Amino acid sequence: MPASILSLPPSSSTLLRFLPRNAIPVPFARNPGAPPRSLRSSNRFAGSCHTGASSGTSLAGSGSEGAAAGGYEDGSLPFVNLSSDILRADLSLLKDEKAPSPLLTTLPSLQKGNRGDGHLESTPAYPSALNALYAACLAGNATEHLWNFTWPAAVATLHQSLLPVAVLGFFTKLVVFVAGPLVGNLVSSLPRIPAYRSLTVIQTVAHLVSAAMIMHAFTLPRASTALELLLRPWFAVLVAATAVDRLSCVSLGIIAERDFVVQLAGLGRPVALAQANATLSRVDLICETAGASIFAFLLSRNDPLTCIKLSCLISLSALPAHIFLVEAMNRFADAIFDHHEHRRNPKAASTFDIRRIVVDASATIRHGWSEYISQPVLPASLAYVLVCFNVALAPGALMTTFLIHNGVSPLVLGAFGGSSALMGILATFMTPSLVKELGILKAGAAGLLAQSALLGAAVLVYLSGSISRRGALFIFLGLIVASRLGHMAYSVIGLQVVQTGNPIGKAKLIGATEMAVASLAELGMMAVAVAAKDVSRFGAVAVLSAAAVVAAACLYCGWLANATHELKTLFRYDDAE
Repeated sequence: MPASILSLPPSSSTLLRFLPRNAIPVPFARNPGAPPRSLRSSNRFAGSCHTGASSGTSLAGSGSEGAAAGGYEDGSLPFVNLSSDILRADLSLLKDEKAPSPLLTTLPSLQKGNRGDGHLESTPAYPSALNALYAACLAGNATEHLWNFTWPAAVATLHQSLLPVAVLGFFTKLVVFVAGPLVGNLVSSLPRIPAYRSLTVIQTVAHLVSAAMIMHAFTLPRASTALELLLRPWFAVLVAATAVDRLSCVSLGIIAERDFVVQLAGLGRPVALAQANATLSRVDLICETAGASIFAFLLSRNDPLTCIKLSCLISLSALPAHIFLVEAMNRFADAIFDHHEHRRNPKAASTFDIRRIVVDASATIRHGWSEYISQPVLPASLAYVLVCFNVALAPGALMTTFLIHNGVSPLVLGAFGGSSALMGILATFMTPSLVKELGILKAGAAGLLAQSALLGAAVLVYLSGSISRRGALFIFLGLIVASRLGHMAYSVIGLQVVQTGNPIGKAKLIGATEMAVASLAELGMMAVAVAAKDVSRFGAVAVLSAAAVVAAACLYCGWLANATHELKTLFRYDDAE
């Protein structure tokens, strides 16, 4: 047989029986001595695969080579050098229709030569699906933040004490700390889209139950003491509904941030993932701003009971949009989350054993603590945990209760919450410039020092006793709002420090343990607030909050001053100044 005959690798010779008889190869060219020209696929091949077109290469060569659509000038077939790897991949697709094609996994390498590594790393795999996810988070987070402003204001009007709000916050943090790993383990074994849809419905139902309990409390005679209010049945139901609401929120965040965003941005595309994470943070802060503004508008024109009813109406209206946008996200992503559901372990879903889950979760927690303590950037993580102790000098339930009991108008409440969120948004844009000028480690120190200095000044204003005056109150609130710049800057930088300082295989476990430790820190401060009971003792909680941030700054700066050679190499830390 002539040498110019179509050659096939031995492993793919069985594929000849699928060819028709008239497709048997013929001599390649008129000149037997000329080297054969390999057929080159068009650059559109990667794009057709990415958009879900049928697999296969174009048989048309480049026009510069003079190849016709049906062959070469003498009518003979072109030389084709088939790869045995591609044939094995195609044959494997006949056995498993749901298996991803290996051709798709090589698309990045095909595109790198044409478009550059930088463009590939910054381009998400499914941009339309990411936009749908942003819209879904906008719909869900807006109602969540609106409710987070509504329920403390309503509960605070039931009794002149910090105790009801502090007890609600305490048990919510306790439930998240205890049941968080179990919920995370359960969510990991469930189909993503149905689980997300169900959790959205559960969260909305929890909102409605909490609202019904608070509205029921307004119809009852006012409790003479805070303890009497805590012992009423409706308050126990409110605690349970608030805990379910918070667990649902945590689960939705885990699915969105640890699964949806990673797959939609694309594996091996760190720039696209970083941009997606930053956009999600801005969406959450925008929702916080909108929630504070809407709450201030509603409360300035209506009583707390009417605000609760309007909040429930907004939650019910946003529920269909939230579910629709998540379904649209999955469609825009070529239903990749449905494929993920088929590839999950069926045994994990069919054998639901509470005891086994608890044992596995306990082992995971122990292993997580071990990895968390041994990480090379432990001081940076501990500094973040200390910052989480600040639950008093921050926009939240305790601050809302304190301001309401001091006769602050709803417009001031809304302006305070909205300005704090806007400062957080501004910090997300300022942080890259700060990192560029100072480096990532020094930028983290700058954020902590700024936050601790501003909160220290706010505490001094409060302890001066002049906060009853309108001007001093605005200075006090303005210092807290300004401190959110440093808080958000370190939140972003500290996360990147922990991500960079730990291996990818351990990042998720260490991150989950850090979240549990942060919840424990908030739990401790809520216990202090429960012990304080009365609004007149708010100053003690504020002093402890500011002291925790100062301790975080001292810990981080001390760690930075004694940076090891390994740390300098890891972060390219230049101490030659």
